[in-house]
Amino acid sequence: MRFSRRSFLQGCSAAIAAMAGTRFNTLAFGDPLGGNNEILVSIFLRGGMDGLTLVPPIAGTDRGLYVAARPNLQVPTTGPNAALALNAQFGLHPAAAPLLDIWQDGKLAIVQNVGMSTVVNKSHFDAMQFIELGTPGSKSINTGWITRHLQTTPNLPTNVIMPSLAIGDLQPVSLLGYLETVNMSDPERFNVSNGPWLWRSAQRTALRNLFEADSTWLHNAGLASIDAMDIIELNVAGGYTPANGAVYPSGQFGDQMKVLAQMIKLDLGLQVATVDVGGWDTHDQQGDDGTGYFANMIGELAAGIGAFYTDLAGAGAANYMNRITLTVQSEFGREVFENNDHGTEHGYGNLMLVLGGNTIGGLHGTWPGLSTGVLVDGTDVPVTTDYRRVLSEILIRRFGNNNLESIFPGYAPSEWRKAPTCAHQHHLQQRLRIPPPGRKPSDPPPSSQDRRTLFGRVRRSHLRAPSAADCRFPRERRGSHALVLI
Repeated sequence: MRFSRRSFLQGCSAAIAAMAGTRFNTLAFGDPLGGNNEILVSIFLRGGMDGLTLVPPIAGTDRGLYVAARPNLQVPTTGPNAALALNAQFGLHPAAAPLLDIWQDGKLAIVQNVGMSTVVNKSHFDAMQFIELGTPGSKSINTGWITRHLQTTPNLPTNVIMPSLAIGDLQPVSLLGYLETVNMSDPERFNVSNGPWLWRSAQRTALRNLFEADSTWLHNAGLASIDAMDIIELNVAGGYTPANGAVYPSGQFGDQMKVLAQMIKLDLGLQVATVDVGGWDTHDQQGDDGTGYFANMIGELAAGIGAFYTDLAGAGAANYMNRITLTVQSEFGREVFENNDHGTEHGYGNLMLVLGGNTIGGLHGTWPGLSTGVLVDGTDVPVTTDYRRVLSEILIRRFGNNNLESIFPGYAPSEWRKAPTCAHQHHLQQRLRIPPPGRKPSDPPPSSQDRRTLFGRVRRSHLRAPSAADCRFPRERRGSHALVLI
């Protein structure tokens, strides 16, 4: 029997005491198998994370330019703090070692030179707002890009308890205007906790009656919170044990990722989750030679993501990571040159991480180098891939949402073709695996670099079905390299 959200929750508050100790392994009303059960996890690093320290050049001309620009902050290539080689040209900060395991599994994509291709803005607040609204250069819209995605995706499941979750106390601008978002820091404290405990049940009942009395945004948001409290309280008693031996790091971010994993496993119909991580504005004492403040920050970030991946990859009967696409981004990067305080100033281009069970790992995007003629204003990494292209590819390929003109208004130029609908996804993915001219079906599969060359540059001669021509991505102002991350 499949319960509706309202029929199940009616009177649920009064039954909590009687149902103490009862826990649901699968919540039917979450409808985890109905519609599109993909989950988008958006991690935003607030302050301007230094992508050149996370993924520095380790060889060639760019290595020399990097060392000259950062004599103190450079990540070394030898010794105990040496960068971990990703390929012959780029390395990973040694404190980010947990990400290397995901990289080696082929499930971590690093997109270089990402940012707002149409706007250069080095104000934290403006840049974050532009990115989260999905409208660089304009703040006139009253909804966030994730809100518009949730409002326009035609095949999301219905009758869900928690469609979107913001880990923390505040709802990010990307979810502006979405009234069903639940904010949570600790599921065991996600309840009505004011006044004597003997009054708690009566308080919750009174609040439910109050919120059900009208249908304004305030009433709807309050009712969604009460609904979520009821269900979560029934299922989180006794703590949480991560799967697969995953160990989350101590600290706020590790706790946030553990809460997120716990909520995903409850199968409440979660479709989007956001996590904010502050502290990335490193104007001084960033950390010399791969150590110090940045190393500590990136170490906690990588350990939290690594534990989350381990916890959800093959956990239980289902591999949750096959349903999850996780992105990591910041509002901008840092200048190439270190300052006199052993820090870095606000920059422009940065990198973006994408990982998940269906991610095509590797380095993506166009890297033009660090020569003076390439840098914006002689100091900043340029943007060759608009961040909206990365997100658009995820929305199209994982969620079947081709309403990009609504989600990112003003971004979809004439080059956009109608994207494949959800019904075409499997067919299109099979078409994308058609061998190119000169390669027989019996030949060994191409290397990851070959795949990016074959599919990343949109060589449409390999896509022989008419529907394949409907899956093109626009060329950016400064680059012509299309991405295939998913």
